[in-house]
This record gives sequence, C-alpha cells and structure tokens, in this order.
Amino acid sequence: MLDDNNTRIALTVNGETVTANVPARLNLADFFRHDLGLTGTHVGCEHGVCGACTVLVDGKLARSCLMLAVQSDGARVETIEGADASGRITKLQQAFHRRNALQCGFCTPAMLLTVGELLRVNPKPSRDEVRDWISGNLCRCTGYQAIVDAVMEVSA
Repeated sequence: MLDDNNTRIALTVNGETVTANVPARLNLADFFRHDLGLTGTHVGCEHGVCGACTVLVDGKLARSCLMLAVQSDGARVETIEGADASGRITKLQQAFHRRNALQCGFCTPAMLLTVGELLRVNPKPSRDEVRDWISGNLCRCTGYQAIVDAVMEVSA
C-alpha cells in the first residue's frame, strides 16, 4: 500500500518501461540517479540554470532538476545512457573527443543530448545557431569553441 506521500508512476526510460512508487516531491534527476542508477544525468545548480540535468521528455529537452518524477508519469524519457546505447550520438561523441570538447566531462552528457536534438531539428546549423542552442548549458572548461567546432564537424 502506498502511503500518503508516495505516488505510483509508470514511464518509459530509454525504451524500457519503468514503474515506481515515488515521493511527491522527488525531482526527476534524483529519481534517475538514486532510484534507477542512471548517473549520466548530472545535478549542478538544482535551479535549472546550468543545464547539466538536461534530458529528453517526450522528445523535448527538459531540465530534470525542475521536473518532479510524478510529472513524468506516462512520458517517454531519454537520458544520456539511452542516447548512447541507441548510437544516436556516436558521431557527436567522436567529434567531442577529437576536438577536446569534453574536458572535465561534467556538462558533456547534457551538452551531447542538447546538440543531438539541435542536429535532429536542424542538420546544418550555423555557428551562431549552435551557440544559441547551447546557451542554456554551462561549461566552465572549454569556452564553448571546441563544442561548436565538434557540432560543425558532425553537421558538415
């Protein structure tokens, strides 16, 4: 039996059906990290500012630190682990490696999901469009130039 503070949810995470009883105030990032062991979703600011917790919810980029797990009931969610397993971001991963666009790696999972989605909706973005698209994902190491270079390499 569920207590008054837990809610049963069912969602699809990286192609797999997941059901769980979650506290009403548990955010989606913590659900992935602590309950599902999907630690590629990073938690940086916990205010939706840094973008490290970015995931795809029903095909749209979302900040998982700002979304409650109960809000994902019935949703189709993809984390970096799912994008990696599908091979959807392989060329981006290789370009990030070649261009040294990953350095410390903290922002990398969310950055890969973000630019992967950009290339899905716009396969030939300009440098300015890439910079605009990644503006919600903070990176303290690269200065963004290498990230933009990697995206441009893949889009060429």
